[in-house]
Amino acid sequence: MVLGGHGLFTWGNTQRESYLNTITIIDQLGQFIERHAAGGYKVFGGGKVKTREDRAEIAAAIMPYLRGAVSRKQRWIGSFSDSKQVLEFVDSAQAGKLAHLGTSCPDHFIRTKIRPMLIKWNPAGEPAELKELIETALETYRAEYAEYYKKHAVKDSPAVRDASPTVVLVPGVGMFSFGKNKTESRITGEFYINAIGVMQGAGALGAGVDCKEIPQAGPAASADQFTVHANYVALPPSEAFRIEYWKLEEAKIRRQPPEKELSRRVALIVGGGSGIGREVALLAAERGAHVIVADRDVKGAEAVAAETAAISGKEAVSWTSIDIRDRKAIKAALDATIKQFGGIDILVNTAALFPSSPDGVISDAQWALTLEVNVTANYLLTDEAAKIFAEQGIDASVVLTSSANAVVAKRGSEAYDVSKAALSHLVRELAVTLSPKVRVNGISPATVVKGSTMFPRDRVIASLKKYKLPFDDKDTDDGLRNVLAQFYATRTLTHQPIDPKDCAQAILFLAGPLARCTTGHLIPVDGGLTEAYLR
Repeated sequence: MVLGGHGLFTWGNTQRESYLNTITIIDQLGQFIERHAAGGYKVFGGGKVKTREDRAEIAAAIMPYLRGAVSRKQRWIGSFSDSKQVLEFVDSAQAGKLAHLGTSCPDHFIRTKIRPMLIKWNPAGEPAELKELIETALETYRAEYAEYYKKHAVKDSPAVRDASPTVVLVPGVGMFSFGKNKTESRITGEFYINAIGVMQGAGALGAGVDCKEIPQAGPAASADQFTVHANYVALPPSEAFRIEYWKLEEAKIRRQPPEKELSRRVALIVGGGSGIGREVALLAAERGAHVIVADRDVKGAEAVAAETAAISGKEAVSWTSIDIRDRKAIKAALDATIKQFGGIDILVNTAALFPSSPDGVISDAQWALTLEVNVTANYLLTDEAAKIFAEQGIDASVVLTSSANAVVAKRGSEAYDVSKAALSHLVRELAVTLSPKVRVNGISPATVVKGSTMFPRDRVIASLKKYKLPFDDKDTDDGLRNVLAQFYATRTLTHQPIDPKDCAQAILFLAGPLARCTTGHLIPVDGGLTEAYLR
């Protein structure tokens, strides 16, 4: 049984037989369409524009701006496709008219909305033209959606929904799709690719001639309400509205579980391969964020990403390598984030360097490297991310990791202490520079021994000897770290060792919406270290 504009039903003596009947009939239909398409028929009227060779670079460059533009009411996670089928459609002569007709299947436009937004751009032009064209297209799209709602809404219709498109087509480049999470943005794109297939099949069956009879017409919509182009029959707007704003559909939306604190947000966690960064990644996933784990230690980043995926699902997390001393490496990590999720909302850096030597003497090279990693690299990282934040134009946040050492003067750690003092002030400077859209904050933990790459076995043993603490040479690394952490805890008011999880909690409080009015601030996570009280 075939329901026009809806789907195919098959039966069989067993579930397997029914499934095979479905596959067989679909295959036969496909072969039938291919036979009709053979000959001189040009798919979608043939190509109108030429595909850009640099389309991937253009997509990466324009995605943050586009994501920000469609996220003015609520944030979206993005996906991009330049598949052969997508390019054949967006580059064609009929793309404009067919796209505007919208989809014929209700299951499609529940995600894709009544129609996609097509950017009227000539790929022979400059990519810089796209921003203005996106704004013009959005203004038109939202106005048309408002008119669509006004025309078809009745007294008890649900309130108008976000008028932003979830599918954006760019000739010569490809298709951008958006959803509340990565899975939905991907599926939305796949649904529209299916819609492209329907239009392609309809055109092939008509061989360039529009059908004269509208088989879908019935009591719900007269034949004159259907629009046809290139033999593709679009669903009437009145019917589309009835389905999109169906009370049952609205009830399904309302029954969905409430979104989490960091849902729809993309978090890039630098230094996420271990220690505090690892805990930030895991906690961000628990709170609904899409996470990119970035680290110089790529194996560590990959391992933490796998842990994070167990919490949030594999589509909501990825990993990338990064060296925060190198702008090119930073940009590559940001590009990977954009490619994966469409943009960035939260930037966290926990990576740092504590210099050490067997004799306790720090060389000039170590001093310079410490300041480079702990201060300059934080500036470079934030400066590159700020360019993306500016493109998006939506609220974002940065959290950097300073230290209690920034205000506690002591012997033997001058390079580290001075670098952290500079970083603390950098937080305040960046908060001023990047306001009002971007909040910049930091945390100032006391010594975090657990899970820290800054505490290799030899440094832990050196510290235990320095403080004349008893230990067993045969003990594990974690066992030795625990002895040292317990000693540090006795010097605080709470007598609690600082756990990386404590730092993660503070970081994500500052990064999230609960701290929306806090910027230029550093939260101590030091157990109550009186030496670090500001005077």
